[in-house]
Amino acid sequence: MRKSMSCINNKNGGNILKNKKWYDYLWIASILYLILGLFNILFAWLGLLCFFIPLIISIIKGNKAYCNKYCGRGQLFDLLGAKLKLSMNKTCPSFIRNNWFRYGFLIFFLTMFVNMLFKTYLVFAEVKTLGQFVTILWSFNLPWQFAYNGAVNPWIAQFSFGFYSIMLTSTILGLITMIFFKPRTWCVYCPMGTMTQLICKAKAK
Repeated sequence: MRKSMSCINNKNGGNILKNKKWYDYLWIASILYLILGLFNILFAWLGLLCFFIPLIISIIKGNKAYCNKYCGRGQLFDLLGAKLKLSMNKTCPSFIRNNWFRYGFLIFFLTMFVNMLFKTYLVFAEVKTLGQFVTILWSFNLPWQFAYNGAVNPWIAQFSFGFYSIMLTSTILGLITMIFFKPRTWCVYCPMGTMTQLICKAKAK
């Protein structure tokens, strides 16, 4: 009997593994991205994939396949919040779901992104020196010199510091809302999710 039960358990476990797709493990990429940024800030450029791929998919396909299938960050929050039970699993406040908040956050996010590009330009134009720090929550500068060895042009590194700051900040915000509300609350007001939704609506018309 024990042998039969063991066979059944193994069979079910095998079926679960077989049902897993390659994109179900993209949460690993999200973790690796943050870790690599600790060793070499230039890896921050890889984060552009998370910007362009969702936009390209929504423009070509007219859907939010990236958000639903390929978003490693959403998977990570789901893993930590739902499977590891790190979330209080409460419904997020209604204002977070309102369009004015989501669009307002998108505008703020894009403003910060443009500001980061402007700082990169100033370093490129040699008007400003390279700032070797990572800014979290758009307010606190953390020394990050250990992750840069001076091997590339300063403006390339400046973009890396700025972009990693944005990625780290958005991850922190996602973790905070994951803990206090449902695991994937970040997805409700994620700027990329809002942009792809707008693109999908435009294509539907």
